[in-house]
Amino acid sequence: MSKVRQTPGVYIVEKGALPNSVVEVATAVPAFVGYTEKAVNKDKTLHNTPRRITSMTEYHDHFGSGPPISYALSEKPVGSTADTVVRQGDKEYILERKSQAYNLYWSMLLFYQNGGGPCYIVSIGDYSGAPEADKLKDGFETLVTEQEPTMVVVPDAVLLAVDDCIGVQQQSIKHCREMQSRVSILDVHDGYKDRAEEPDCITAFRSKLGNDDLDYAAAYYPWIETTIVQDSDLGVKSFDKATRATLQALMKAELGIGETPEPGKQEQQAELIGKLDGKSWSVEEQKDIEANEKLLNKSLIAMSPAYKSLLHAIKSSVNLLPPSGALAGVYTMVDNTRGVWKAPANVSLNGVIRPAVNISHDEQEDLNVTPQGKSVNAIRSFPGEGTLVWGARTLDGNSLDWRYINVRRTLIMLEQSLKLAIKTVVFEPNDANTWITVKNLARNFLTGIWKRGGLAGATPDDAFSVQVGLGETMTPDDILEGILRITILVAPTRPAEFIAITFQQQMQKA
Repeated sequence: MSKVRQTPGVYIVEKGALPNSVVEVATAVPAFVGYTEKAVNKDKTLHNTPRRITSMTEYHDHFGSGPPISYALSEKPVGSTADTVVRQGDKEYILERKSQAYNLYWSMLLFYQNGGGPCYIVSIGDYSGAPEADKLKDGFETLVTEQEPTMVVVPDAVLLAVDDCIGVQQQSIKHCREMQSRVSILDVHDGYKDRAEEPDCITAFRSKLGNDDLDYAAAYYPWIETTIVQDSDLGVKSFDKATRATLQALMKAELGIGETPEPGKQEQQAELIGKLDGKSWSVEEQKDIEANEKLLNKSLIAMSPAYKSLLHAIKSSVNLLPPSGALAGVYTMVDNTRGVWKAPANVSLNGVIRPAVNISHDEQEDLNVTPQGKSVNAIRSFPGEGTLVWGARTLDGNSLDWRYINVRRTLIMLEQSLKLAIKTVVFEPNDANTWITVKNLARNFLTGIWKRGGLAGATPDDAFSVQVGLGETMTPDDILEGILRITILVAPTRPAEFIAITFQQQMQKA
């Protein structure tokens, strides 16, 4: 009501002509939980504190760089089944990783190579110890107060034992279900292995994961061979100091250098190989060890094919990564270019050479459709097309409601957007004026989504309906109890997963 005027004069009264509108919530904001080199913002710790970043530059500022890479070289024991890396004479050599593996940093690089944007990082520890399931689970608790994230990614989970990994993934799914605003992108433990190897990694994943809230998660298989780690990231430092004597012996045998090197070329080669132990550096060289190690690395690569092969093997090993980081980037890219209602599939992966396991058409049948309903999306390589995401299902693959990940995510976006907008009428009179306001608010928003292709139907009435009011969605008792009930029906678009083309011969007409 307007204020009662008691003084003669002219008064201005402004009245809003336009209704309130619904603001579409963000859909492409993943939250990564894992281990980082550091976690600081200036002089403030970011340990177990979600931090929003928009680029790898910000990541480096707050969370540092990648984990150390160190491999031990040793002679292959008789009867060992380990893959031979190099052979010299009658001796075979193998590599074993000595430094602890961490996947978060490399997954972040994959994320941004595949279209990533704003995201949250939850650092649960540094590179000083092995990953722990409890710490990863605690990371989800810190995300409860953050409303913006719409995906949860935990690439370090697969570094745990299989039961611990599944426990972290179950906690991730539970967190998404409780928040009702995000989905979890899962990797398959040991997903770099072929299913023919025992135990079958897919069967183990399905049998251990359970059946709760599967529509809030999507899983992808196999892992991917990437180009994330470059030659410049490796070098002399990539070899464990304790086993460099083995490397020196291998290279000397390869180059035919005996106990007493011949003057000239052999002498120079022996001198370079000797620097691997780090003891023969001059005082001048020690002033800039990093630069001189790079120069030594280049010289050894040019001089020794075996050394070059070992570095290549290390690079291949480190570049074998779980795909969740790349998929988070794909989700983001598809959301930004097509909309959350477009299935994030039939999209090529950047920074990827090939899947770790080649999957045939027939082999994918059991991944995609299974009696248990736990669909696992395939990553496949196609001639001339590269590596493609070839699946768009949630883990709840037998559900007609929640079979497709884009349907689940579209409903989350609609629900959260309308929830925030309708919050403005809390404590407003529960009468026809409020009902009409709410109905128009929802209809205007859903009409906009329909026009953009987010809902299926030739007309808005075919795509959605909004019902609210006494005798329609509420009873007199509801009004007495302060309850306003709104029923919204929507027809989300579903992907054409199976396309059948029928050919039939016809009689010649001329």
